[in-house]
Amino acid sequence: MWKPLVFILTSFTVHMSEAYRILLISQTLSKSHAILAEGLIKHLTDAGHEITYIQTIPPEKPLPRVTVVDISGILPRRDDFFHTKSIFEKRLNSLNLMTGFMPDILQRSRLIIEHPNIQKLIADNNQHFDVVISEFMFNTIHAGFAGLYNCPLIWFSPSNLNWMVFDLIDEATNPAYSVDAVSSSTLPLTFRERVAELGLHIIKRIVVMLWTTIVDNAVYEKNFAPLIRERRNIAPSFESLAYNGSLVLSNSHPSMSGAVRAPQNFISIGGFHIDRNVKPLTEDLQKLMDDAKHGVIYFSLGSNLKSKHLPNEIKRDLLSMFGKLKQTVVWKFEEDLPERPTNVHTVPWAPQQSILAHNNCILFITHGGLLSITETIHFGVPIIGIPAFYDQYANVQRAVNMGYAKKVDLSYAMTQDLEFAIQDMLADSKYTTRAKELSEIYHDRTVPPEKELVHWVEHVIKTRGAPHLRSPAFIMPWYQKFYLDLAFVALVLIFILKKTLLITIGIKKTIGKQKKT
Repeated sequence: MWKPLVFILTSFTVHMSEAYRILLISQTLSKSHAILAEGLIKHLTDAGHEITYIQTIPPEKPLPRVTVVDISGILPRRDDFFHTKSIFEKRLNSLNLMTGFMPDILQRSRLIIEHPNIQKLIADNNQHFDVVISEFMFNTIHAGFAGLYNCPLIWFSPSNLNWMVFDLIDEATNPAYSVDAVSSSTLPLTFRERVAELGLHIIKRIVVMLWTTIVDNAVYEKNFAPLIRERRNIAPSFESLAYNGSLVLSNSHPSMSGAVRAPQNFISIGGFHIDRNVKPLTEDLQKLMDDAKHGVIYFSLGSNLKSKHLPNEIKRDLLSMFGKLKQTVVWKFEEDLPERPTNVHTVPWAPQQSILAHNNCILFITHGGLLSITETIHFGVPIIGIPAFYDQYANVQRAVNMGYAKKVDLSYAMTQDLEFAIQDMLADSKYTTRAKELSEIYHDRTVPPEKELVHWVEHVIKTRGAPHLRSPAFIMPWYQKFYLDLAFVALVLIFILKKTLLITIGIKKTIGKQKKT
């Protein structure tokens, strides 16, 4: 009797729950960013929603309840840019964001909008969406989709916390107590660091004002504004759309990035991409790790850099050094590596989360990507970071400052430095202890990050943009924030008072002279 009742109640619940239509835009030519986007998709579709997914790296297999808008091939993948050997010769620091990354991002954004599949999508008057979720990569052109479909906009920030993210929904954070996305400085800042952060902030703001905003506005006026006018007669300004986001979903958490001053519509969901049910290892890898009585050291340079592209002398030296260890080494290496020591095992693709989850994984040698940093905190494994470009330097330095990591420079002398770092970390349990402490902080949440993100996406849709969460500082004119209107009134009053006093004094003098006469 109870089974039909359960079926009826379940059917009623499903019927009553609303399935929303969501447009998700991911523009980065990076596997790690695709992993994050597909994490968003998984949790939102599990909640019953439908996704239209604009992606430069389409999923390898069809996803249920997902319509993929394939824009792959808009730009050739710059494998030379990620070639490990070339990284030895150049480092991609913050200024390269403007001289290297930014032109690439702006060009890619324009080509995405002008792609035939996107033009077909935005020209279809039958398309509608309840919310737009766009990856924020230092420009805001995709706010045009929210304007076109007249729906709320949610920004997804895949990178470290930075003032450009907060500038979307609140005031830009003060560089005196917050650092740039690629900065390796930690709080409290020294005088020199504060000056450097301020200078970088000013330079980037000038770049945004005089370059990226102008480029984005031109793309908006060409592609979105005419279509919006066809549908609703008047098109809002690009600036009003770009800074009309309902909230930011941030791939961050205080256990990894520290505390930050943030408005209520800034939501930390760092770790949402990690599978709660860790997938089992392959039979041979499971046995290898189970039998590693001295523990396993896992080595991976991520999805962009390739270990096979390391200079031959580096590969030779690493194998020789690893061979001296009593620990088992699992190395993500993209091709066969002959003449390996017996304790070194290579895998062309590594199930990283499953490896880190194993009790015998005692150390992770990583490039320091944000996903890897998140996963090592999730599973409580200490790291040795070998950063190569962009935010990896900041990620690794932050991990060092938080006490669960050591840093090794990517150089021709790295093998010896890496050996010293391994021996130091294996001999001192403080790194593992600190990693476990941060892992406890990471897991001690009111709700898991995947439930957090689904709740807030649905909340934004239900409340038509969640205007009640928006910071009052965001809508206040800058001259009011600095009380310039009060200063103006005070100056006027002082001027009037001064004139009045002068007139009064003049009258008194005149009266005095008359009396004397």
